[in-house]
Amino acid sequence: MPLSGYIGTVAIFFKSLITNKELLHMSDTNFVYLTKERLMELEKELQDMKTSGRKEMASKIAEARAHGDLSENAEYDAAKEEQGLFELRISKLENVLSRARVIDPTQFTNGEAHILSVVNIRNIKTQKTFEYTLVSPEEADFQAGKISITSPVGQGLMGSKVGQKVNVKAPAGLLEFEVLSIK
Repeated sequence: MPLSGYIGTVAIFFKSLITNKELLHMSDTNFVYLTKERLMELEKELQDMKTSGRKEMASKIAEARAHGDLSENAEYDAAKEEQGLFELRISKLENVLSRARVIDPTQFTNGEAHILSVVNIRNIKTQKTFEYTLVSPEEADFQAGKISITSPVGQGLMGSKVGQKVNVKAPAGLLEFEVLSIK
């Protein structure tokens, strides 16, 4: 699908903003929830990969092919392998963009944790505090403090309010958090 097709699809999603009811069931859907900025980043990455990226791949393969017998050419095999991984990344981006739904954080209820909320929590057992931004699985980056709304902690925090105690069933066992603040 050409990039213009994705832009048209995105325009449709701008018209249908996510409601609070939908918000509680986000992890149960097949949609990919992205901010407008992240969507634009992915579209640009896809466009770059399809244009200049594919040309670079073709050049690498042509250069490796010029080195002689293909049956014993490790450089050619490596270039073909790289091309396969490159095309896989393009396919994954197209899949994400085809399921993308733009979210507008101004449409959500204040004082309640939702996607794009910055939530400060305290582990009741250890008394350690954490700050997480709730994001879609495609934007999750634990090192940057961004956790997916589909993760056990993310699911537990969705819809919570300041002062509320939240029980989370995680692989490490049952965790109990207190919500300190939501921005």
